[in-house]
Amino acid sequence: MLETYQHKFSRLTFENNQPGVLEIVFDTPNLNAVDELTHSELPAVWPIIDQDPSVRVVIVRGKGKAFSAGGSFDLIDAQIEDYRVRMRVMRESRDLFYNIINCNKPIISAIHGPAVGAGLVVALMADISIAAHDARIIDGHTRLGVAAGDHASMVWPLLCGMAKAKYLLLTCSEISGKDAEQAGLVSLSVNKEDLLTEARGIAGELSGGAQEAIRWTKYSLNQWHRQNGPMFDAALGLEFLGFGGPDVTEGVAAHRERRSPQFSPRVSS
Repeated sequence: MLETYQHKFSRLTFENNQPGVLEIVFDTPNLNAVDELTHSELPAVWPIIDQDPSVRVVIVRGKGKAFSAGGSFDLIDAQIEDYRVRMRVMRESRDLFYNIINCNKPIISAIHGPAVGAGLVVALMADISIAAHDARIIDGHTRLGVAAGDHASMVWPLLCGMAKAKYLLLTCSEISGKDAEQAGLVSLSVNKEDLLTEARGIAGELSGGAQEAIRWTKYSLNQWHRQNGPMFDAALGLEFLGFGGPDVTEGVAAHRERRSPQFSPRVSS
């Protein structure tokens, strides 16, 4: 099983530590940042898992000190500078959203350290999300200078309510795993040292459960996401429209220089 996945995907790491459970591990430089190749592999893995009879449950986790620190600066620069890259990354972001929804196997995320960007999409769109108490969940889109479009505008209000979602997404405020559980943004929060044990325990239970019942329940619940697909599509388009504007250039510069961004006060809408 593992050889097939490692042959197809060079930027994702795979493990099999219990029957029927595939673990996808973010293991890249700079706190598991997502570069161009990783971003292309993330949406592509789910249809293969969906058709793999040896996989009953998936765990997604990060190696080292982070789940994933989000998109690399090289990837962001490429989107700003090259329209073709921007459109390709937008299509990949669309496919990541829908392919996770349509994968019939239950997905569990084990979140520790920073969880940002494309990694955060996987973390919070997982069917069961488990966060370490001290995990750092951040959607930084508006601080970067683009709309929160890759999943958050559609998914977060379903998870934690509109008021909390607006606060977190408009201000880019960080929320801990413990507070995220209390807000309903994640399924469960545990001590960091218990994170992987908890994820594997739940995965083992689901792997040994009634597979058709579990998968059809997931399918039914995900109709909430499917029926709101046009909302996601609009938010995604607005995000990538922003990558062609002036604010994102200042946002990236501020991130690199570790300072607060100084955006123009002009309003275009």
